[in-house]
Amino acid sequence: MRHIPELAALRSSRGLVRIPPEIDVPLTSRVRRLIDTPQFRRLAGISQLGLVSLVYPAANHTRFEHSLGVYRMALLFLDRLADDQCFAAAVTPRDAERFLVAALLHDIGHWPFCHPLEDVSLAALSSHEKFAAHFLHESELANALREDWDLEPNEIVSLLAGKPDAPADKILQSLLSGPIDVDKMDYLMRDSLHAGVPYGRNFDQARLIQSLCLNAVGNGLAITDKGKTAAEMMVFARYVMFSEVYWHHAVRSATAMLQRAFVLLGESFDHEATFALTEQPMIEQMRIAASSGPAHELLDGLFGPARRLYKRVGQYSLFQEPQLYKLLARRPFPWLVECAENFTRVASQTLGQPIAPHEILFDAPPVKLEVQFRIDVYFAEEGCYRPLGEISPVVKTLAKQQFDDYVKRVRIFAHPRLAHDLSELENLPELFSAAVELTPDE
Repeated sequence: MRHIPELAALRSSRGLVRIPPEIDVPLTSRVRRLIDTPQFRRLAGISQLGLVSLVYPAANHTRFEHSLGVYRMALLFLDRLADDQCFAAAVTPRDAERFLVAALLHDIGHWPFCHPLEDVSLAALSSHEKFAAHFLHESELANALREDWDLEPNEIVSLLAGKPDAPADKILQSLLSGPIDVDKMDYLMRDSLHAGVPYGRNFDQARLIQSLCLNAVGNGLAITDKGKTAAEMMVFARYVMFSEVYWHHAVRSATAMLQRAFVLLGESFDHEATFALTEQPMIEQMRIAASSGPAHELLDGLFGPARRLYKRVGQYSLFQEPQLYKLLARRPFPWLVECAENFTRVASQTLGQPIAPHEILFDAPPVKLEVQFRIDVYFAEEGCYRPLGEISPVVKTLAKQQFDDYVKRVRIFAHPRLAHDLSELENLPELFSAAVELTPDE
């Protein structure tokens, strides 16, 4: 396996490209050909964190940079696991090459603001996995896969989004998407770096990588007991990054504004064509489609000459207001919109002033849950595996219980002109509950 050109290049000082923070990524000629295709270059025009930069101004790194970081992380994973006899017996060099390509191209189907817009769940909206299949079959990328790697595009699609049956595919998919995977190992550190916060960098990457092994069944990733503390630190890093960055209240205000504007644009908006664009052209197309209606006001607050985010007037967590939290958490987005419109009518009567439907936004944990941190720890001296959640109080508290309920909040956002009056209402929770009662169950 170490004869794979990309793994050999890991120890070479030639053909390097540097990305933050002072990381050298080795590029062979066939890797360089992939990243020079229009389909991959497109990622240089799509920010990794999207609206987060409205709150953390330096968090404007791209999916291009992140993809190179994930590719390098995949090299480090393979370099470590090549010494594992079980891994080497199950994963062939060709499988390993397929994994490296999948890691490099794992974000190829992402469009600007992908994850927030996927949470809207419009019927006409394809998943980014389908977009990945589309881009992978584009001529330049497909030709590079066939000619340089002897791979068909569907072999990469199946590894990124399929349900694997083969033992090797199960192993490789666990490296691509699991509790400890090449994606999370890069984005936690990289997002933290660019946001200017320490939280996502406070775990020992090198120690964690050195502890990688296979689980008892031999179909997924595990760690040795030497990596236990590093894994605990990674769990905590992820928890704090969600709490302080990804679900920061102002970031969620911007997210709720974008989601509502997107729905207001309606089915007449050409999603498929627009999502093939990079970020700034997509924003321009959305603003043109919005014309002068409510969606225009929302988009202008996000992308216009002056930032104008909606204000938080109510916030409910599982541990502070469990009843109110449970009313909205994990409801479909169309239901949230209808509930917010009912709240608008109730609040308008209470305040004695007209409120437009788009001036009140509800934000809540989406239907889809975050991946929980379930991974086994191998104790060599005893020759046994134990679940990390059973031997670590940190993981048991932060990951074994439902992660989403402790880092995500139910929030009410209002147009700045309404924020003060609404926040002064002593019966705001009662109005909130009344709006839920007026909204039929989905």
